[in-house]
Amino acid sequence: MKIVLTLSAVALALFTGSAWAAKDCEQLKTEVAAKAESHGAKNFTLDVVDRDADSGKKRVVGTCEAGKKKIVYTRN
Repeated sequence: MKIVLTLSAVALALFTGSAWAAKDCEQLKTEVAAKAESHGAKNFTLDVVDRDADSGKKRVVGTCEAGKKKIVYTRN
């Protein structure tokens, strides 16, 4: 439950600022990973996919390249 709340907080922080959308994907991916780990998340992967790609059961935690791509979180 704590991890779900943490990821929700991370996702909310990412979506609140328009500056996040223009960031380089790898830079943002690194920042999201560091933030998730600092909140206790372990055994997860972050993938950069096209904005139109089906996320399936993965949680979208950010957008990058001016909204052309998204970063999805998967718990392993």
